[in-house]
Amino acid sequence: MSNDTRLIPGNTVGILGGGQLARMLSLSAASLGLKTHIFCPDQNSPAFDVATTYTIAPYDDLAALDVFAAACSVVTYEFENVPGHTASHLAAKIPVRPGVRALEVSQDRYNEKEFLRSAGVAIADYATVDSDDDLTAALERFDGIGVLKTRRFGYDGKGQVMIRSAADAKDAFDKIRKVPAVLEKLIPFDREVSVIVARDLDGTCVAYDIAENHHEHHILKTSTIPAHVSTQTAKTARDMAMRIASSLDYVGVMGVEMFLSGSGEIEDILVNEIAPRVHNSGHWTEDACLTSQFEQHMRAVAGWQLGSGERHSNVVMENLIGRDCERWPQIMADPSARLHLYGKEETRPGRKMGHVNRIKPKTC
Repeated sequence: MSNDTRLIPGNTVGILGGGQLARMLSLSAASLGLKTHIFCPDQNSPAFDVATTYTIAPYDDLAALDVFAAACSVVTYEFENVPGHTASHLAAKIPVRPGVRALEVSQDRYNEKEFLRSAGVAIADYATVDSDDDLTAALERFDGIGVLKTRRFGYDGKGQVMIRSAADAKDAFDKIRKVPAVLEKLIPFDREVSVIVARDLDGTCVAYDIAENHHEHHILKTSTIPAHVSTQTAKTARDMAMRIASSLDYVGVMGVEMFLSGSGEIEDILVNEIAPRVHNSGHWTEDACLTSQFEQHMRAVAGWQLGSGERHSNVVMENLIGRDCERWPQIMADPSARLHLYGKEETRPGRKMGHVNRIKPKTC
């Protein structure tokens, strides 16, 4: 096994996870002449419909993982909560891109913050919380307000409690079941933005245009490109994303979420978190860029040269959440809309069922 392995068309990329991101990765892989092998315990995984082959097995089934590794040339993953021992077991047999280090950093909010600080990017102040006394001390440090977040397994607003008063603080630690956590200083911000960045085996980085994001009920609803930010802010955000990817010796596509405050040329940027995978706020690249984030990721993990991240259109990406997907006939009637449905069998409130990219001619 060599960490500099480079694939050729016809080789197989293994993907841990079978959700919509794996589905879109598989579609892009096929256009490049690559095959995909999905490994997922969920027998109803939407990626199975479009992959070359798949394995249904738990992530701790070492025998199944060995068979999976033998059938692939390289392995990647579609979500950051892949068990660490699964990735480590595979990495001993086959290149895993992004590597195990990216999972170690992103799966633990404290590790992530320590890494980001060492990478030299600005983040909100924070404190570790392992007890009620720790929380009390941290709140005193942050003037009684903050966001309490579990160190592991939080996403889309899960595993966190907003503290704005003594009443909020009283049972906050109980609400997260007293698991190890961090308290983040509450930072007033004007907008949430993100940058999708790709890095290849040779260390070359490509950063896409900054996206301005709007959330509803802690779930991303829209990403608008171009974002309403200054030219300098856009450049700084992209530079920060590339610095993070390089500091992690990353291979693949990463989403970097940020907070902005201020306006004009003096906007302040704080990195909120990173996601070591293709990212929901990068779905707009499918229809507005020369190379989508999904193709870019497959190029990177295959050891190929990255494509251009240039944007040829303005775009608003809207997530279709729950019964939003039932609007598909109206969406298809819009000549500016590009519909992407994920093939999920069950529609549930809060579940991402698809997305639509609404395209306009590029003006800036």
